[in-house]
Amino acid sequence: MSYTHDRLLKGVSIDDAEARLRASLSDAGFGVLTQIDVRETMKKKIGAEMDGYRILGACNPKMAYEAIGIEPRVGAMLPCNVILRETDGGTEISAIDPVASMTAIDNDDLHTVAGQVRDMLVGAVDAA
Repeated sequence: MSYTHDRLLKGVSIDDAEARLRASLSDAGFGVLTQIDVRETMKKKIGAEMDGYRILGACNPKMAYEAIGIEPRVGAMLPCNVILRETDGGTEISAIDPVASMTAIDNDDLHTVAGQVRDMLVGAVDAA
């Protein structure tokens, strides 16, 4: 089972890919709660050089509220991370598959919500 849904934006810079992704996430009802520039962090903390790599913590408030109502500790697994990674051919976008990440929780109602969130994230990645 794959744990991410991936899409390569050929010839697209990481900045342009991020702008497109943020717009498509917003259109799908997600906001970005957290953002980490991993390249900057690695350079600052350990002096390491690496290609562009960003993590966006995406959250759909309605779906998060529903999930927390079903399983109060699920917040430890939120938000849904989406990465942007520079490659030779452009920028790859990878979104977590919430169904895969929720397999650790034995709750069929939560798995149903996770499936809905997965479909929304796949749509946002594909629209970026």
